[in-house]
Amino acid sequence: MSPLLRLLWMMRGRGGWMLLGILLSLLTLLANVTLLAVSGWFIATMALAGAAGVSMNYFSPAAVIRAMAILRTAGRYGERVVTHETTLRFIADLRGWLFRRLEPITPSPLDRFRSGDLLSRLIADVTRLEDFYLRLLLPLAVALVGGSLISWVAWGYHPLFGGILATLLFCAGVLLPLAIGRLSRQPARRVVEAASKLRTEVVDGLQGMAELEAHGASAGQRERIGASSRGWIDAQKRLAALDGLSQAGLLLFTQLGAWLSLWVAIGLLRKSMIDPPELVMLVLLSLAAFEAVMPLPMALRLFGSLRAAAGRLFEIVDLQPEVTEPDDPAPRPQAFDMVVEGVSFAWDEAEGPVIRELDMELAAGKRLALLGPSGAGKSSLIPLLLGFHRPQQGCIRLGGRAIEQYRGEDLREWIAVAPQQPQLFNASLADNLRLARPQASDDELRTVCRIAQLEDFIERNPDGLDTWLGETGLRLSGGQARRVAVARALLRDPQLLILDEPGEGLDALTESRMIEAILEWLGERSLLLLTHSQIGLRHMDEILVLEQGRVIERGRHAELLQRGGWYAESLLLVE
Repeated sequence: MSPLLRLLWMMRGRGGWMLLGILLSLLTLLANVTLLAVSGWFIATMALAGAAGVSMNYFSPAAVIRAMAILRTAGRYGERVVTHETTLRFIADLRGWLFRRLEPITPSPLDRFRSGDLLSRLIADVTRLEDFYLRLLLPLAVALVGGSLISWVAWGYHPLFGGILATLLFCAGVLLPLAIGRLSRQPARRVVEAASKLRTEVVDGLQGMAELEAHGASAGQRERIGASSRGWIDAQKRLAALDGLSQAGLLLFTQLGAWLSLWVAIGLLRKSMIDPPELVMLVLLSLAAFEAVMPLPMALRLFGSLRAAAGRLFEIVDLQPEVTEPDDPAPRPQAFDMVVEGVSFAWDEAEGPVIRELDMELAAGKRLALLGPSGAGKSSLIPLLLGFHRPQQGCIRLGGRAIEQYRGEDLREWIAVAPQQPQLFNASLADNLRLARPQASDDELRTVCRIAQLEDFIERNPDGLDTWLGETGLRLSGGQARRVAVARALLRDPQLLILDEPGEGLDALTESRMIEAILEWLGERSLLLLTHSQIGLRHMDEILVLEQGRVIERGRHAELLQRGGWYAESLLLVE
């Protein structure tokens, strides 16, 4: 089904409002055409009556004129209220529907999209669809009905007059918009794609600014942003040129209609088939009739961009979730023992597995560390434990049941993660922390911040917990951002806490204090520590050393030191 037809089907719940908006817009158009035509007839009649010194009944036409003026004003106001209310309600419905459809497939199928591209689809493309009803459906419906009625009235005066007016309305309202729409299809699609590309490049540049500067790649990123910007501007220039061409074409048909109407009316007047005031009325009727088709070139010019925007939205909502929720989810387990048996996992099967035949057991209340260099596969285990992905081989059990038997929301309630790259928002520290538990008190926030060694940061800033973090936590250092993620994970009060490189960007003393505070806080909770640092490893119940996704060593801290393998030699641990 066409993306726009799917969009129209989704609007069926607002059908009554849509029809009311079309009716009010049609009444406004007809009132305006009638007002102009009757006013011309009335003025001409009054002039002729005054010149001839005869009296006439001016009350009836004056009443019609006043009624049409009131109807036009009230209709225009009502049409604006109804059509904008319909549009805003539909966009609100669309956003809610969109996020309800995205939630079950997040994040696995969306991993293939860049963050800037997703941002453009979820914001810019949805905003662009505001024009679907207002500037596409509404003008098309009003032009079809209104143009037909006006042509029918003109035909009643004389078939030639009606035929000329209907032909010109068809040319101005159908042929010209179709031609402009065809010419604008490619640039309209380019506008949507170029705008998305530009937003993607800007978002990537902002998020990776530090890395770009460190590697001397910022100039290349600026050039890519500039190229995307120039492409967007070029496409907009092409559309602006076509818009100017369409306006010129409309003006041409409007003036041609007035001249031909005058020619027909003069012929009818010479044959005494109409009175002189009716000549003025018919010419003004012809001029006013083209108001019905004025929005159509713009409407069909928007057709390409609206179709592209709708297609981009449906492209992501039509993705099939990698993980399906169980029909009969298992209840909360009595003990949170985590067992990983023979698990192999690959992000891309062509590139090979990042985890190979992993066996691991984390009993409730125990501490387990996964050690290894960057790229060893430690972080790839997290989405498997959270139920976002399924391993290609092996199984994972929680409380004696396969995790496939639990709802994903339940798993993510019991398991909290402090990731390497935390998602921080342009809000206060307190707001970012309360994403984990909205009802948390300030005292609870201070408690987890003290454990995460953020107390000094809060005290140094006069706003304390209300300190603004900036877009993506821009006002924080890398180490501070990690500690905010740790504090947020602690606030969840999980049964299993996963820390992914929590000490990255921290000095050894701060990292040691934080790990010790977390171990003291844990109590009966379990801990999975993913790290390549030595700090805290002596307190672990078991340590697994990974290399290229395989376990090459396992044991306690002292045991691994005695073996003198990779753990002892490569990490330079200090006892």
